[in-house]
Amino acid sequence: MQNQLNLEGVEQLPLKEYTEKAYLDYSMYVILDRALPQIGDGLKPVQRRIIYAMSELGLSAGQKPKKSARTVGDVIGKYHPHGDSACYEAMVLMAQDFSYRYSLVDGQGNWGSTDDPKSFAAMRYTESRLKPYARSLLQELGLGTVDWVANFDGTMDEPVVLPARLPNLLLNGTMGIAVGLSTDLPPHNLREVASAVIHLIDKPKATITDIMKHIKGPDFPTGGELVSPTSDIRAIYETGNGTLRLRASYTMDNGDIVIHALPYQISGNKILEQIAAQMRNKKLPMVEDLRDESDHEDPIRLVITPKSKRVNVEELMSHLFSTTSLERTVRVNMNIIALDGRPRTFTLIGLLTEWLKFRKDTVTRRLQHRLQIVSDRLLILDGLLVAYLNIDEVIAIIRREDKPKPVLMKRFKLLDIQAEAILNLRLRNLAKLEEMKMRGEQDELNEERDGLQKILQSAARLKTLIKKEILEDAESYGDARRTTIVSRQAAQALDETQLVASEPVTVVLSQRGWARATKGHEIDPLTLNYKSGDGFLASAPGRSNQLAMFVDSTGRVYSVLAQLLPSARGQGEPLSGRFKPPDGAVFCGAMIGEPTDRWLLASDAGYGFIATLQDLVSRNKAGKAILRVPSGGKAVVPMRVPADAECLIAAVTSLGRLLLFEMDELPLLAKGKGLKLMNIPSKMYKAAEEHLAAVAVVAEDDDLQVHTDTRTMTIKWDGLDHYYGERAMRGRFLPKGWRKVVRLSAGD
Repeated sequence: MQNQLNLEGVEQLPLKEYTEKAYLDYSMYVILDRALPQIGDGLKPVQRRIIYAMSELGLSAGQKPKKSARTVGDVIGKYHPHGDSACYEAMVLMAQDFSYRYSLVDGQGNWGSTDDPKSFAAMRYTESRLKPYARSLLQELGLGTVDWVANFDGTMDEPVVLPARLPNLLLNGTMGIAVGLSTDLPPHNLREVASAVIHLIDKPKATITDIMKHIKGPDFPTGGELVSPTSDIRAIYETGNGTLRLRASYTMDNGDIVIHALPYQISGNKILEQIAAQMRNKKLPMVEDLRDESDHEDPIRLVITPKSKRVNVEELMSHLFSTTSLERTVRVNMNIIALDGRPRTFTLIGLLTEWLKFRKDTVTRRLQHRLQIVSDRLLILDGLLVAYLNIDEVIAIIRREDKPKPVLMKRFKLLDIQAEAILNLRLRNLAKLEEMKMRGEQDELNEERDGLQKILQSAARLKTLIKKEILEDAESYGDARRTTIVSRQAAQALDETQLVASEPVTVVLSQRGWARATKGHEIDPLTLNYKSGDGFLASAPGRSNQLAMFVDSTGRVYSVLAQLLPSARGQGEPLSGRFKPPDGAVFCGAMIGEPTDRWLLASDAGYGFIATLQDLVSRNKAGKAILRVPSGGKAVVPMRVPADAECLIAAVTSLGRLLLFEMDELPLLAKGKGLKLMNIPSKMYKAAEEHLAAVAVVAEDDDLQVHTDTRTMTIKWDGLDHYYGERAMRGRFLPKGWRKVVRLSAGD
């Protein structure tokens, strides 16, 4: 066993335990050091390191900017050992005033646009510096306010968190995805948040109702409208989770619709593409023109020109809100790293309260740091004044003693720091004028020390100081609300039939199932051009914004907007390519009209009923089973039933038997087999010797036309008595030579 591994001194762990620990360590690293912001300054580590590195490079507001590559190099070389492109992109986001409500970086060059936020130039071309607002994060950094840790290689220190004077997390919002956690916090208005924080300082037990008197809702950098109900916004602030609805803002200008603000993170180009696609597909007949008039003065100006003044602008915009990104939902999930280092979901009051703890601790540390500096300086001044009062003896000790420091400390009862200051004193500072200056400085520092001690010993004074500083910053950096909060009804897309111009058309179906729509009602479908071996089967007059319906031989009905059918300039298109009828089925008829229009449906077995078009509508490509047809049979061409008219039903068989009966004898059904129209012996039908060839609806005083392949015979109203009878009778034979009927029609 010489090849056996020596595991002495090697720690052995079960694989389950090892993988659990490794994945947990990785998860916590991503959550705490990459993806989620800290509640104190509202920044992720990469953002914090960028701002700190820029301040160290002297790139504060008012200073000359430097190449962005210089900043990125410092960040990844000193503090953030990750990809330069990811670091630069984080920097770009902080410079885009359409991404950040209160942007932190002042960029020069191409930093992207609302149409394409990632179209920014490379870091070697752009320059940057900090904006004035960044001072609210940095101005207390060197005042003992925060903890410092070593950077990744231990060569220098970096701040754990920036001493933010404002709740930047709530002002700029944030978005991040970690392992098992994500955060989506919308931005808010500085003045509103400052007012709410001050109210919470005065009344720590304030309710969400009290706070929402100050914070109305999120305030996005791109403006627009927040159309979520107040109850929804309140629920989000109470739970830390929910969704908000954002909508574009528009005005009217000389009859044009001008969109001047878009929802957060939506580009104008995307909106134009979506609207243009609907126009190309003829789904926006009420829109005449679409233009992009955006420029430097008006970054967002999309102009929609309605076709006429009769267009209902509110309905049109409601449709566009529903079908384009002019309205979008924004997710809210307030998962934040708390002061104890643990991520959790905050409510609005919980978030503000937690930040106030951070701010109180920061201000306390700042005051204590300053108090220590003042106290140390007063000690030094006390020692220097002792030296001035005993200058000759001090000089003698320094000249006589090899180690004067301990002698001075013993003789004049000085502290080490005081003796060191005396030994470092320059001869020119021994003038009488310097003594007066020190006594003046001593008086000022004593006054400052007393003031600092009073604040530190009084909770009320500390609160007053915090409120004063928040108000000062709100005055310096605050602005008016951009996003309007309004209560709107949910956007409603227009019905498909409302999106098409209403023009008269005639739907024409050929014997082989090719369909088309001709303009107008005057055209004779028999004169149209058909493919070789094909011919006219059926037609129906209607309007372009109505649904054209087709029945196949199995009794299934299919529907399509008439506007979408090809024009009569060609020979149409096969319906089998648009729909999915059963194998072997052929199309037997066409219908069109208002939803309440009635049509007569019948099978060649001699059964039928009356149905309204609204009961026949099907959005399914496979159609809707309406008429029950016997196996091997088929439907006949359906016929329109005139509204509010006394009518007769005419039915003719393949042997030339014609029967007319009262329409009232037929039921109004949504689907089924129907009642017997004519008595066709079942033996003859099964043997394919006789079947129902055609039906027609004859209004009072109308004539009946009987069509064969080559001729047409007209039977006057008065002559119809010969064929009149009761439903389900056998009928009478037509004259010889007219018994091979192809179709029936009625009219003057």
